[in-house]
Amino acid sequence: MQLPRISLGIDDQRVITGALRIVDLLVIASTGYVAYGVYHGFYAHMPDNYPIAIAIGALLAANFMHFGRLYNFVDLQKLAAQLGAITVSWGAVMVTLLLIAYFGKVSSSFSRAWATYWFIAAYISLTAVRLFAVVLIKQLREKGQLTYNVIVVGAGEFGERLIKHLDSRKASGVKILGLFDDRNTRVPESIGEHKNQGNIDDLLMFVRNQRVDQIAIALPWTAQERLENILRRLRTVAADITLCPGTAVFEIPHLGYGDIAGVPMLTVFKPPLAGWNRILKGIEDRLLGLIILMLIWPILLAIALAIKLDSSGPILFRQKRYGFNNNEITVLKFRSMFWEPDRSDKKVKQAQQEDPRVTRVGRFIRRTSLDELPQIINVLRGEMSLVGPRPHAIAHNEEYAQIIDEYLIRHKVKPGITGWAQVNGLRGETANPEQMRARVQHDLYYIENWSLGFDLKILFLTLFTGFLNENAY
Repeated sequence: MQLPRISLGIDDQRVITGALRIVDLLVIASTGYVAYGVYHGFYAHMPDNYPIAIAIGALLAANFMHFGRLYNFVDLQKLAAQLGAITVSWGAVMVTLLLIAYFGKVSSSFSRAWATYWFIAAYISLTAVRLFAVVLIKQLREKGQLTYNVIVVGAGEFGERLIKHLDSRKASGVKILGLFDDRNTRVPESIGEHKNQGNIDDLLMFVRNQRVDQIAIALPWTAQERLENILRRLRTVAADITLCPGTAVFEIPHLGYGDIAGVPMLTVFKPPLAGWNRILKGIEDRLLGLIILMLIWPILLAIALAIKLDSSGPILFRQKRYGFNNNEITVLKFRSMFWEPDRSDKKVKQAQQEDPRVTRVGRFIRRTSLDELPQIINVLRGEMSLVGPRPHAIAHNEEYAQIIDEYLIRHKVKPGITGWAQVNGLRGETANPEQMRARVQHDLYYIENWSLGFDLKILFLTLFTGFLNENAY
C-alpha cells in the first residue's frame, strides 16, 4: 500500500523558520556552556555572570538575526547570503557584548578564552545549521513540498497579469494549481503554461481532492454582480478567498497593504527607518559615535592645532545644509581653506584640483577626509548618522534637485559622515550631473536596503577605502 505524499504548505514554511529560531537559540546557549566546560572543566562550577552573559547574547542574536533576514523563507534558499548574514549578525552580537562588558566594568570577570571559544563554536554551529536548512529546503522544494497552493479565478487581463507575476516569484514557494473562469464563452484556453480548467462548478469539484491555500479572484471590481455570485459559491471552500486589487497593484510600485479604520489601502511609500529600525539606528549612532569620539580625540586636537598654526581664522567651518526631512542643520568641518570673513554674498563653489583657496593643512585633511571628523558632534547631537547619504551645500542641493528627479529622496534618512557611495569611490568634485546621478543611485540603494549589518559593512570598508581617494582635493 502506497502512502499519500504529504504536501507541506505555507504554514509549514512558518514552522521551518520558527523551528530555526529555536535551534539557533539552543545552539548559542549550548555552545556557551560547552565552551566553559572545555576551558574550565565540565564539572567546574559556573559563576552566575556567565549564564547571564549567555542569555543576553541569545537575546541579542534573536534580534540581530531577525533584522539580518535569517528567518525569511526566500532568503533561506540563498546559502551565500545566509552565511554572510550569520557572520555579520553573530559578529555584531559579540561586539555588543564586549562593549556592554567594557562600559559596565565587568570585563575582568569573564575569561577571554571562554569568549573566544564561544564565538568560534557558535559561529561554526550556526553555519552548519544554515547549511543543513538550505539543503533541506532545496530537497523539499524539488519534491514539490513547501508550496503555497493558489487557484486563480479569472482568465482575463487581471488573471493574466496575476499569473505572470506569480510565475516570476517561484522562489517564494507559490504554486498555481489551476486557472478557472466563471464564463463559458470568450475564455482563453490557457495563460502561459496554465490551462483553463473550467468554470466554478469545475473548481468546486477540483478542490475536493487538492490542498488549496488560497483562491485569488482576479476580476475587475466593477463586475460587482459576477463577484458577488462567485463569492457566494466559494464561501464553503476551506481556503483563503481573496480579491486581486486590480491593475494598480502591477503598475504602481508598492510595499504592501494596510488599512485605515478597516478600509484596505495599498501602501506605496514608507519611511525607510521606522519602529525598531529607527531605534536600532539611533543606538548605533550614539553608542559607536561616543566610542569613536573617545578614540579620535587626540587626532582632533592635533588637527585643530595644525590648522591654527597654518593660517588665521577659526578652526571649525560651519555650513548650513539640508538634513533629515529637508530640515536645515549646521554641519561642522575642520576649516581647510583660507578664511574669508564675509561669504554671505558669494556662490558656493566646489573645491577643484590645485584649488588656491585650500591651505597646506587643508590639502592633507581634505585628501584623507579628516576634515569631516568634527561631524561626529553632529551625530551625537542627533542631526546626522555615522552612515547615510552625504549632505551637500544648500545651493548644490537645490541645483541637483532640479535635474535629478529622485535626488530629494536622500533626505528620508539622516545624512551620514560616510556612505555607500563614498566607499564605492563616488566622492570629491562632481563635474557633471551624471556623476551626481551615480551617487544618488548608490544612496537610494542604501536607503532601500538598510540593515545594521549593511551599516557595519560600510563602516568597515570606510577604514580601507573611505579616507583616501584620488577625487578628493
